[in-house]
Formats: sequence, structure tokens, C-alpha cells
Amino acid sequence: MLKNIIFSFLFLLLTINVIAQNDTISKKEIRKQKKAIKKNAIINDSLVLSNNDILVGEIKKMEKSVITFKTKYSDSDFKIKWQKVVKIKSDRIFIIALNDGQRLNSSINSIDKTGIVNLDSGVNTFEEDLINIIYLEPVGRNFLSRLTIDVDFGLTLTKANNLKQFTSNLSGTYLANKWKANGYFKTVLSRQDSIADLNRMDGEISGNYFLRNDWFLQLGGIYLSNDEQKLKLRSTYKAGAGYYFIHDNSMAFGAGTGLAWTNEDYIDDTSTKKSGEIYLAVGLNKYDIGDFSLMSSAILYPSITEKGRYRADVNMQMKYDLPFDLYIKMSLTYNWDNQPIEGTSENDYIFTTSFGWEFN
Repeated sequence: MLKNIIFSFLFLLLTINVIAQNDTISKKEIRKQKKAIKKNAIINDSLVLSNNDILVGEIKKMEKSVITFKTKYSDSDFKIKWQKVVKIKSDRIFIIALNDGQRLNSSINSIDKTGIVNLDSGVNTFEEDLINIIYLEPVGRNFLSRLTIDVDFGLTLTKANNLKQFTSNLSGTYLANKWKANGYFKTVLSRQDSIADLNRMDGEISGNYFLRNDWFLQLGGIYLSNDEQKLKLRSTYKAGAGYYFIHDNSMAFGAGTGLAWTNEDYIDDTSTKKSGEIYLAVGLNKYDIGDFSLMSSAILYPSITEKGRYRADVNMQMKYDLPFDLYIKMSLTYNWDNQPIEGTSENDYIFTTSFGWEFN
């Protein structure tokens, strides 16, 4: 299973990079800024906050309604609510995403009007409200600056029947100007006296390529190994398109559809199943709720090649951020199949609570 996920990840990165677009700022200007950053040139970005405080230093990144700002006089970076920023000034070029789906490389500087900035992409110059900017990162930052990795573990020990259950999750997201790649690998291992061991592993590798007006293309692979449903491995590969109905500094809500192909190998001697499907997906990411964030997704797979067969995958997770990039997370995964193989249940679910660390 892990080999399948690695192969899909490499294929996904190659495909997305082939279709990636050039930025609007000239390559000469981008190379110049990258060179300056590598030489540790003096950077004097400035922010004016709603309480009239002025910060001078370096803008690291703004996403999910929080801007990270570095100064020479602080031991750690400031994390400030984007709504608290009323003015911004910088000589640098940034990767910028707007809530209408527009993505560009541009300079950004406030004008006399509070909360209004001037964006200059080298092709067009226009004014924009700060609140309409949903992502901001300097051009020239290294690979790791765009990568977010979460690692968490959970352990349950019960004296009755000597129950031991171990859960783990490794997930990552890479966000570029025109595309995003993400993936995860989760395991649940359960051991109990007088009861057969239960193992569950699932993973996903997927990518979105952003188009104009909040449309996007989608490509991915989903994998599930589950003793409860006698699945040695279910591999689903899908491709389609989607649209963000809401995409701002408080939440992202979108839907997508396309075609999928599923291969299923079972633990016993049951023949391998293959199925062509349509997929209908909906997803919500709510992050402007203090230290909490909420993610949920649901995908329905009506089969084209197997009459009357429907499958569904539902995922929900709630995360609470702690100091030092630590967090507590609760997650629920639900799988449903109205035509399971003989001797198995139509549905299976797993609820976990875990403790982890985020690298960003």
C-alpha cells in the first residue's frame, strides 16, 4: 500500500509541474529577489495595526487569516490576525491569492485609504481591500516555507480483555502559486484477548490546479486497507474539476465532480473487483475560530459499471492548537458500501483522539 502512495505522489508532482503556469512578474525580477533573500539582504517590511502599533521587520507568510511577522527584537515570530492589519508596506514581490480566485505575483503597498492596498503585477495595477487577500508569501522563499506537515499519535490501553489500540497519522500540504498538493497516511492497530487483531490503514495523495474565478482541476489517489471489510487494498484513482463557493479568510467551501476507477483486492479468495464510477465531492475547511479549526469532506461514488452500487467516504476532524506548534485532534472516518462482499458489514467507522506536532 505504501508503495502505491509513493508512486502516486511522484506521478502527481510530475503532472502538476508540467502544467504549471509562469508568473506575471518577469523572471529577471524574480531571480533578483531570490538572490537578495539568499544573501540575507536587509528586509524592512512594515505593518500598521488597528491599535496604531507599527511593526518593522519581515513578512514570512499570511494564510488562514493569520500573518506571521519576524522582527529583530523578538525571540519568536509574531502571529497576528489579518483583520488587525490596516496598512502594509514592502519593496518585495509576493505570491498573492484573492478571494475571487485570482492568483498573481505582485508588489503590495497601502495607499492613503485605510485598509486599501495597491497591487502591481507588472502587467496590471489595481487597488484591493486587504480583507480580500487570503494568501500572501514572498517570492523566493524555499521549499520548506510552503510545506506543512502534521504528525500525531494516539494510544488506548484498557485492562478489560487486555485491549491495546494504537493510532498514527502523517499528513502534509504543499501550497504553490497555481497549485496545491496534499496527502496523508493513517493507521489503526487494535489488539485484544480472544478477538482477532484488527488493522486499518488508509491514505490519500491529491492535487488541485487553480483556475480563474475559483475553479480548479483535481487529480488524486485514495487507498484503504481494512480487516473489518476484508479489504486487502482498495485503490481509487480520480480526476475531475471543482469550484469554491466560499473562499475567504474565515473558511473554504467547495465541491467537485469527475470520474474514478477503483480496484479492490480482498483478504480471502474473493475475486478482485474493478469498478468505473462517477464521484461527487463536497468539502469544508473552517479556520477562523480562534485556536480551533474544522475540516470535513464527503465523497459519493455511484458506480457506472456495477448496477445499483454506491459507495461513500466521509471524513471529519477538529483540531485545537496548543503552544509550541503542538495540537490535540479528534477525527472521524466513515466508509459505506451498499454492495459489500459476503460476510462483511455495509459500513465501518473509526473515531480517534490524538496528540501531535505541526511543522510549518
